[in-house]
Amino acid sequence: MTSTVPLVGQISQYIIAAGGKRLRPALLLMVCGALNYQGRHRHTLAAVVELIHTATLLHDDVVDASTLRRGRATANETFGNPASVLVGDFLHTRSFQMMVETGSMRVMEILSEATNIIAEGEVLQLMNMHDASLTETDYLKVIRSKTAKLFEASARLGAVLAESTTQIEEACATYGQALGTAFQIIDDVLDYDGNASEMGKNLGDDLREGKATLPLIAAMARGTPKQAQTIRHAIEEGSTEQLAAIIDIVKQTGALQVARQAASDEAHRAIAAIATLPPTPHAEGMCALANQLTERRA
Repeated sequence: MTSTVPLVGQISQYIIAAGGKRLRPALLLMVCGALNYQGRHRHTLAAVVELIHTATLLHDDVVDASTLRRGRATANETFGNPASVLVGDFLHTRSFQMMVETGSMRVMEILSEATNIIAEGEVLQLMNMHDASLTETDYLKVIRSKTAKLFEASARLGAVLAESTTQIEEACATYGQALGTAFQIIDDVLDYDGNASEMGKNLGDDLREGKATLPLIAAMARGTPKQAQTIRHAIEEGSTEQLAAIIDIVKQTGALQVARQAASDEAHRAIAAIATLPPTPHAEGMCALANQLTERRA
């Protein structure tokens, strides 16, 4: 992240200092370990996927007008929208400079496709804003593009670096996609069943942005017409005035359990995908990660 332009380094360091789960690079390194690849490119590509993710966060917070992430003010809140967008661009292009170091066209192909699909997912989500008629299928299409694709690419890259068979590569990619889907579903659950101080972001942000996530979709399907109308109005208006009432509806209708079960199903799909991997501590860690992901509270 070194640059001759001071503001680039300043914003980059601000984001890195905020911490984060670092799940995507950890996933890539776990797959490399499970497949016994110890080459230096694993560290380069682990950094690359985290830079891509960080770039998307900078852009997302501008688009969503977010003010809080990881327990502190977002970069756009601190430095302004123009600086956040441009430094997001810098991190994105720097990630491509780094991936070139591997000298692998296959790596370039995987990451260029992933970043393109992520961008499509972001646009699709933008188009779906304030649409209370969104179905579960529509919702899954967005999160598998916007979130799960980079998880999928991270896991696939580990297999590619290890020069695995096509079968193993696809198994790892399936694991990553399912894991990323489960992660995002739980993330959306926590917007109505989490603790703001633990999560490091404001509850109800999705509702304020007019996002029809799985907990809301399930609640509208299972609730009374009046309850469904309350949620529908809030989505269409992007209003959090009735947030407390909507949280109660989501809990009363069992929508949280529906969403958590969907995440659990994805976690089981992830574990099943890597059943043929050699029984190593890294492979066991991948299974443990999938199981623990559905229980997270932040």
